[in-house]
Amino acid sequence: MDADDVFARTTRNRRAAADLLASLTSEQWQAPTLCEGWTVRHLAAHLVQPMVVGFGRFLLVSLRHRGDTAATVDHVTRSLARREPAELVSLLRERAADRVDPPRVGPMGPFADTCIHLRDIARPLGLPADVPREDWLLLLDHLASGTAAPALTRPGWTDGLALRATDADWARGSGAVVEGALEALAMAVTGRPAALDDLRGPGVGVLRERLAR
Repeated sequence: MDADDVFARTTRNRRAAADLLASLTSEQWQAPTLCEGWTVRHLAAHLVQPMVVGFGRFLLVSLRHRGDTAATVDHVTRSLARREPAELVSLLRERAADRVDPPRVGPMGPFADTCIHLRDIARPLGLPADVPREDWLLLLDHLASGTAAPALTRPGWTDGLALRATDADWARGSGAVVEGALEALAMAVTGRPAALDDLRGPGVGVLRERLAR
């Protein structure tokens, strides 16, 4: 996939996320998401983070957390989440076209975030906001390639599983079948147990056990 295309998709998805966030009530901004411990407001801040927090600043915070990436991301996110919702939405719109190319993950990292985190917000709220089917195909190809960063999908999570989409001509792997919509497959293999109820097949139990570890 051409990097320019990935950047263009990321830009479009950021704008879609901004539209969704702008439509939410103050109560919905405080609602929990599929990211444990984070509200919608936290996830809005996290979507803004790659554009407003440079690598140098991120590295400095990381050193304070002894190189713990998860703790660093949480710290930066909570700091940005102190901003007002309207400001976070504005930043997301204004910086939507920023081309962020992080070390190790490249353009696919921010792209994946726009797909997954949009649904991390929308799923618990029962909202239909989603990215195009072609984005899920691109993301699933990346997740199944073996080159995805561990932060996206942990090594071994899909070993011995045959992933099969029911809404597209897409299949990867062999073994116990896990089938369902592209969105549910992507959400599950990136660690969202809530998506497992939308999947079926003998491999679902296997994947459920792995996600619970």
